[in-house]
Amino acid sequence: PLFCRRYVAGGQCKSAARLEGKVAIITGANTGIGKETARDLARRGKVIVACRDTAKGEAAASEIRAETGNQQVIVKKLDLADTKSIREFAEKFLAEEKELHILINNAGVMLCPHSKTADGFEMHLGVNHLGHFLLTFLLLECLKQSAPARIVNVSSLAHHGGRIRFHDLHGEKSYNRGLAYCHSKLANVLFTRELARRLQGKSQRGAEFTANALHPGSVHSELVRHSFVMTCLWKIFSFFLKTPQEGAQTSVYCAVAEELDSVTGQYFSDCQPAYVSPRGRDDETAKKLWSVSCELLGIQWD
Repeated sequence: PLFCRRYVAGGQCKSAARLEGKVAIITGANTGIGKETARDLARRGKVIVACRDTAKGEAAASEIRAETGNQQVIVKKLDLADTKSIREFAEKFLAEEKELHILINNAGVMLCPHSKTADGFEMHLGVNHLGHFLLTFLLLECLKQSAPARIVNVSSLAHHGGRIRFHDLHGEKSYNRGLAYCHSKLANVLFTRELARRLQGKSQRGAEFTANALHPGSVHSELVRHSFVMTCLWKIFSFFLKTPQEGAQTSVYCAVAEELDSVTGQYFSDCQPAYVSPRGRDDETAKKLWSVSCELLGIQWD
């Protein structure tokens, strides 16, 4: 059982990199993988806990402050299902902070019944992809000027089951909540790929500016709360699932590991490079998704 448990736990981030004077934003950091990522980074530097439920965020931040002794764990309201909230978050952050060195796009929804965001986007696509796409766009100049800087997008092995259905992005013609999640996770991989391509040579003072994606593993967390069946299965097979702390390892690795200073546009799992599906390597689809995302959000990102 001990060997099996170690195998399930997967890779560990062994970097002791410090982040003194640096600022990290982690979306959805009030619970699960995001909270554990925040706990680790709080031992290294300043962390912004960006989440929809600020009461849960404050409870998580208070716990992390007490454990790490770092008082620079700050909660900010961010609802990725509402572009107005995303813009307000970015505006307040930029007014209060001069630099941003790490952006971890971690928050996500999974297996939601068909529903729409405040702006009319299908929920999985709207939160998991479009919300983070807009947030990254709004914070990009700050990241560039703070380089070396890193953008980390939490995707999933589920991207292998996804496809970008441009003819029905919002699931109005047909909808399957499992596939909708897979589609959004593929969008994360394609976004990372195209973002990394566009960022090359764009950093300030020759400092590295990178974007990478990752699969955290199958983690025992609240992500499956919308599915009674999955919640039951997660409880039954919890021994074979990663803990949130184990699931956070690759996020932390992508955010701080020294050996990734100049690595960009890659996909990781268990703190090492992982296989990307053929659809996740389709540059034409990545470019089209970028263009369509800008159109949906009403932004120009060249």
